[in-house]
Amino acid sequence: MKVGVVGASGYTGELLVQLLIRHPAVELAVVTSRAHAGKPLSAVIPMLRGADRGLVFVDSDPAALAASDCALFFLALPHGAAATYARALVAAGKRVIDLSADFRIADLETYTRYYGEHQAPELLPHARYVLPEITAPSWRAQAKLVAAPGCYPTSILVPLVPLLRAGLVSREHIVANSFSGVSGAGKKAEEAYLYVERAESAKAYGLTSHRHLAEIEEQLSLAVSEWEAALASRAADARPAQAHKTGQPLAIQFNPHLAPMRRGIATTITVPAAPGASLDALRAVWAAAYAEAPFVQLLAEGQTPDTAHVVGTNRIDIAAAYDPRTRNFVLTSAEDNLLKGAGGQAVQIMNLWCGFAETAGLA
Repeated sequence: MKVGVVGASGYTGELLVQLLIRHPAVELAVVTSRAHAGKPLSAVIPMLRGADRGLVFVDSDPAALAASDCALFFLALPHGAAATYARALVAAGKRVIDLSADFRIADLETYTRYYGEHQAPELLPHARYVLPEITAPSWRAQAKLVAAPGCYPTSILVPLVPLLRAGLVSREHIVANSFSGVSGAGKKAEEAYLYVERAESAKAYGLTSHRHLAEIEEQLSLAVSEWEAALASRAADARPAQAHKTGQPLAIQFNPHLAPMRRGIATTITVPAAPGASLDALRAVWAAAYAEAPFVQLLAEGQTPDTAHVVGTNRIDIAAAYDPRTRNFVLTSAEDNLLKGAGGQAVQIMNLWCGFAETAGLA
């Protein structure tokens, strides 16, 4: 199967190219970049010298891509730009995995509040948000367009969603503190990302307004709605559950930080335990939820995740502790923001969508 990467010269795009060019089940046939059109792939990504298969960057023209023989495209583009390409590619019957934020938010009003005007709102009903370890498998047969989760949301949703679904934690007073390597900001020529600014220095940013907050809260709200619907269905006087487009509202305090490292995300979530909930019960829920998940690693009690142990992998490590003094669970996770938080997860989605081994090209 032939695949293409649109926007292949950014950090995520480059990593996607490196994964796909060695993937055992696909042929990377198209790589686009307006800035590098006409240049050999290895001239822009020197790591691929001798392994670039003669690929040359082409201009990012939606109509030309739609007419190509690629069956699937990855969109590694900024929000706003991705929607234009998705419209042309979906109309041509191509499978599309979008790594921008354009189709991560189901509610148009919420998207507009955080990102501005949507460039292809008619596609929102056809888009599926897919976090492979959490999203029900039915998406594989139904999807036309897949939104790959953001890096921060992945680090929060993987540990928290199963616990919300099981009713083991409160839906209120959730605080998530996340530290990200500066590659998460992309190839921006801004003062805040200069080496002399970030080396030996960590800082909070985007407090109360980070764009990933909309994605995190929408997905957590859906998880709570699923739990409440399940409770209602088990009640003796249960009536058909109301359908909720984006779930019941759930708010968290999300505090993102820039950390003095190139790659990786470390997240700590503090959440009140539900009455009677125990650490053993929490670990049992995680073990059941991720028993068949090759890229989720539940650490032993007393251990905490370390970005040094996950960078370069598509794995997310998670751990938990209970504080009897505050009656809070403290959840921790670590991932590579460019792999499990972006390109690696997108390849994982492709593998599941196309019937390949989930770990293909990601071992």
